[in-house]
Order: sequence, then structure tokens, then C-alpha cells
Amino acid sequence: MKRIIPILYFVLMGIFVKAQDTQLKRYELKSGIVEYTTSISGKIMGTTTTGNGTEKLYFKNWGAIELLEEESIKTSQTKFFGKETTKTSNVHNLSKLDNGTSYSVDFKNKKIIKREDVAMSAVKSYRNGDAHQTGKEMLEAMGGEKIGEEKVLGYNCEIWTAMGTKIWIYKGIPLKTESDIVGMKTIKVATKAKFNIAVSSSYFQLPNYPITTINDMMEGGRASQPNDLNSETEENNEEPSKADLEHLKNMSFEEYKEMSKKDPESRNKTDEELREEYSLMKFMLKMSNK
Repeated sequence: MKRIIPILYFVLMGIFVKAQDTQLKRYELKSGIVEYTTSISGKIMGTTTTGNGTEKLYFKNWGAIELLEEESIKTSQTKFFGKETTKTSNVHNLSKLDNGTSYSVDFKNKKIIKREDVAMSAVKSYRNGDAHQTGKEMLEAMGGEKIGEEKVLGYNCEIWTAMGTKIWIYKGIPLKTESDIVGMKTIKVATKAKFNIAVSSSYFQLPNYPITTINDMMEGGRASQPNDLNSETEENNEEPSKADLEHLKNMSFEEYKEMSKKDPESRNKTDEELREEYSLMKFMLKMSNK
């Protein structure tokens, strides 16, 4: 399992040639503002979880520049040997995508983490950066299918299902999402949506926190020894075996998520970012066999 992380990046970045100058087009809409309400409920191993929140999405340049803000509250109640404990947590996430570079705000430590978005960088090399069409092919590669159409807020959406999730998509924008995974039900639905409008640059401003990269964060850890660096270089340059690729093909999203959290570059990524990478990995693995 230790070798899977470098192999994964070999798959994501090695199958297609990276195109730095390609304009990323994530949606079939030039700009927009969407507001959502979210809810979560379910029971897993004696713990009952409920929660609700809001999300705001701002984008322009066909989604190449986007800001997503999420605020929610979640309560978990656990009964164990007659004793009941309640834990309430507040979540405030803010992330920005700027043509392949992502910025995640760490409000607790008052800093912004900058990284190259692997999934978007790879998409820029495929179909001239058309992420919307690539997304449909990714869904199909994962066993997803279009099951119908339905209006949300008056917009005619395609309804897709994949991996226990049902998504209502309008020109690349998800306006509604329902998932029921391992007993946990999550619903996100748009309450307001306006498209092809002028979106002020003020909506894409991040807090005035210092910007750091994954490499900057790693420098505070144990200094690498020469033998460590040589071993890592040899390992990363080694092409994946058939067994490694087969393992990735059969990997579930939960397994991928657990594996990614062990990697410093993926530890702070949201579930949405991880799911996007997971979907792209599955898609690329399928395309590589053609």
C-alpha cells in the first residue's frame, strides 16, 4: 500500500500529456452564483448524526475561476453501555480554484494552503480542457448512468446516478445531490441560482492570511536523509505493475479516501475534491486500456 500514492499520481499525470496553456472550461455557462442548503442524517455503529448548513458557489470564465464557501453544524449522539454523549461541531470551509491552482483556507491556523489541482491539470490535457464532457465520461466509466431529466429551480437538469449518489446536473452545474452511503444520507439542493451574469471580483477574495504550500508544511517535519531521498526517488520513478493498477481499478472511494488521508498532499482535501480525483482516476484507468 505504501507504493500506491506515487503510483496514483503516475496514473493521473502520466496517461495524458499535461497542457499548461489550455483554458479550463468546467461548465457550459460563463458565470453564475448558486446558493444551496445541505442536510445530513444517519446512524452508524450506535452514533446518530444530524446536521444542516449552507453553501455558496461563485464562478466565472466558464468555471476556471470559482469560489465555494460552506458553513454547517453537525451533532453526533453516541450511546455506549447506557451512557450517552453528544458532540456538536461547526464547519466553515472556503476554497478557490483558479485555472488549475486551488486554495484552501485553514481558519483555525489562519493560513491558506495552495496546491496544484491534480484532477483539473489532467482535464486540461484532455478534450482541450472541457471538464463538463470529461465529467460525463468519467461518470459512465464508473458505472454511472443518466436516468432521466427533471427541473430544479426551473432549470432542466440531467439526472445521473453513480456510486450511491444521485446528481441533478444543469450544463455541468450540480443543482441537487442525494447520497446514501453506509447509512449516512446527505442532501444538497440549490435554493437560488443565476447564470451568465456579471460576478464581481469581490466574491473571489480570500482572507488576508499567509499562503503556504505542501512543501512549506513538510519543511517543519523530520529532515529527509540522503538514503530516504534516494529510496523515494527510485520508488516514484518505478512504473506501476499490473497488480498495482488492478488494485486501483477495484478500489472503492472509501478505500481511496483512507489512503489519501495518509498522504500529506491530500490530508486537507475535502471529500468533494477527493471524489473528483477518484472519479478521474477511474476514468483514466479505463481509457488507458483502450
